[in-house]
Amino acid sequence: MHGHAHAGHDHGHDHAHHHPAPSDKRYTIAIALNLGFVIIEAAAGFFANSTALLSDAAHNLSDVLGLALAGGAAWLAKRQAGEQRTYGFSKATVLAALANALVLVIACGGILWEATSRFFAPEATQPLFVMAVAAIGVVINGATAMLFLAGRKEDVNVRGAYLHMLADAGVSAAVIVAGAAIWLTRFNWIDPAISVSVVLLILWGTWGLLRESLDLALDAAPAHIDVPAVRQFLSAQAGVTAVHDLHIWAMGATKPALTAHLVRPDGGDDAFLATLSNQIAERFGIKHVTIQIERAARDDCTDC
Repeated sequence: MHGHAHAGHDHGHDHAHHHPAPSDKRYTIAIALNLGFVIIEAAAGFFANSTALLSDAAHNLSDVLGLALAGGAAWLAKRQAGEQRTYGFSKATVLAALANALVLVIACGGILWEATSRFFAPEATQPLFVMAVAAIGVVINGATAMLFLAGRKEDVNVRGAYLHMLADAGVSAAVIVAGAAIWLTRFNWIDPAISVSVVLLILWGTWGLLRESLDLALDAAPAHIDVPAVRQFLSAQAGVTAVHDLHIWAMGATKPALTAHLVRPDGGDDAFLATLSNQIAERFGIKHVTIQIERAARDDCTDC
């Protein structure tokens, strides 16, 4: 907490410093598991003449790339800030989440294309073999998703990896259902029908991630922070007559920041600024706070 006078204004800064988190090995484990399964599934797809397995293998390969993006971003976010990159690489987690969502959408497009084509030209497969391989996929993808269960609500990057792997488990489960139905009925059109249903479910779950990560990339306030409530809280402080230039954005997936100008004719000392910053951290979870106190409203403030 620092307070000082400058050009007739008082400034308060509260920047919480935390020790870097230990290396997150979840991404390494997830990449190794899923890359191994991609190789097995692709080989099984050629052996069983199953386009469902081949398309799922391609989808899982896109997941490996998505996990690599997320893991790389998590590693970058722990690097120290430099002279030019004063915020460090925390924003990399937001960009990785955005890329992860886009990869999911593109992968869904590929599955939808494949499923549509199979409606018109269904191919005979080995349903029991397909079911066995898909069952392995459910186990591997489900276990990988559980690796990212912790922290998914606080970190959009972790949530992206979690949704990605959960969607994969759903796709593999759908392949099992399709294989069983084909084995019982000999209706090969069941496979693309199940695939289309799964794609719609994946897109429904991905839309929220895509919208949130895009907002954070555009420096919108994090979804869990009520900006009008923050403004009202600042306006209600003793002696404050106006609040302007309020900005709330995310420096990283879990690092919201706030800057604001408060018009307070009596000024503000270090105790006022420290108390206000601590209250903002407790009420709204914003620990990177910069407050500027102005003793008189500016006539040239077009953004007030």
